[in-house]
Amino acid sequence: MEQRAQAAIDFLTNWLHTNVLTVETAAQWGCVLVAYVLPLLAWYGFERKLIHKVTEAARGERTRNILRAVVDIGNVLAFVFIMLGCEVIFEIRGYNTRVIAAARDLAVAWIVIRLFTSTIANRSVARGIVLIIWSVAALSVFGLLDPITDFLGKIDFTVGGSSFNVLGIISGLALALVFLQLASLASHFFESRISRNAGLTPSMQVLLIKAVKVCLFTGAILFAMSSVGIDLTSLAIFSSALGVGIGFGLRTIISNYVSGLILLLDNSIKPGDTIQVASVYGVVRRMHGRYASVLTRDGMEHLIPNELLVTGEVVNWTHSDSNVRLKIPVGIAYDSDVPKALKLLEKAADPVGRVLKKPAPASRLVGFGDSSVDLQLRIWIGDSPRGVANVRSEVLLNVWKLFHEEGIEFPFPQREMLLKEGSRLAVSVEKAEGV
Repeated sequence: MEQRAQAAIDFLTNWLHTNVLTVETAAQWGCVLVAYVLPLLAWYGFERKLIHKVTEAARGERTRNILRAVVDIGNVLAFVFIMLGCEVIFEIRGYNTRVIAAARDLAVAWIVIRLFTSTIANRSVARGIVLIIWSVAALSVFGLLDPITDFLGKIDFTVGGSSFNVLGIISGLALALVFLQLASLASHFFESRISRNAGLTPSMQVLLIKAVKVCLFTGAILFAMSSVGIDLTSLAIFSSALGVGIGFGLRTIISNYVSGLILLLDNSIKPGDTIQVASVYGVVRRMHGRYASVLTRDGMEHLIPNELLVTGEVVNWTHSDSNVRLKIPVGIAYDSDVPKALKLLEKAADPVGRVLKKPAPASRLVGFGDSSVDLQLRIWIGDSPRGVANVRSEVLLNVWKLFHEEGIEFPFPQREMLLKEGSRLAVSVEKAEGV
């Protein structure tokens, strides 16, 4: 045991004296240090200006992160080119360039890490990828990658009629991660393109975006599984049998997804519509596979299942026309001038900016109540997503002012009491002094 330990110590000492503690190695370390410090100092001022411009110009968070990553790798990219130049010079002089090559490889690994992780929104996943890439790069630099991969490739096992090995599984998981990330980037690209296409209706845009995402992510998973060696034909048989069992347990969820597809195809409800479902009144912000997001005027976002939108009663205020008519009831006293009050109602709607001029406001006598003459003002608005209660309030405030100015009285409940002869109720009326 002592002899083996001493042999290991001797080997390490000889390796250090041969590969590390030499003038040649010291020169390479000096080149690495200079090549790192100079671009870092030169790039520092430009980096801050570019980061500021990127932050202002970039629209989405993902685009902003990618552009920041491109700015971050500027000095490291310069370091890589300097290392390539130093490597050529050292090779011309016949020196070993192990240190320079290792520094260059680690810098390239850092560039790959920075660019790849900038596209990942989940920070935990990004840290895991950073750890994996750095580990592979370190093993490659120290010459340990090939022995480890050979060892993992020899560990195999059989599941059913298929054979697998640990190296293939690890490679398949890595490829799956890469394919899924590429699918995510591609889906965001197509989503932005489709969303900016004015020739497509909002429902068709949502439908195309969902179809593209399903195709991209399904293709990424199938490619990854195929690279591991999984037989896709056996998977199809298994998935069909499993799908029957899952279908019975997830009927409501599947129904919501199918209902969402129906809503997108028949264009009955689309993003931007103003709808009313039971007590919920608001604007459809987004339509997902399972539910629709409806934002009310109170700032609350209701997630309404798609099945309810298909089978229940839904009032779509802006389905075929954005113009909406509002009916505002107003009561006046019986001794008031009714024709004059009708004209004042129409006049009260004129100063309100959201009330449309065509069709013009119209007032109607709709009935005779117990204590009032029932009138109704009918107005049209073209921006129902901005709310209707605020328009009613503004119009009624004008009605209040005009009626008081013109002597039109608002009614209040009145009751008449009839006392029959011989009633035991005695009523006496006393007048105060001076009256």
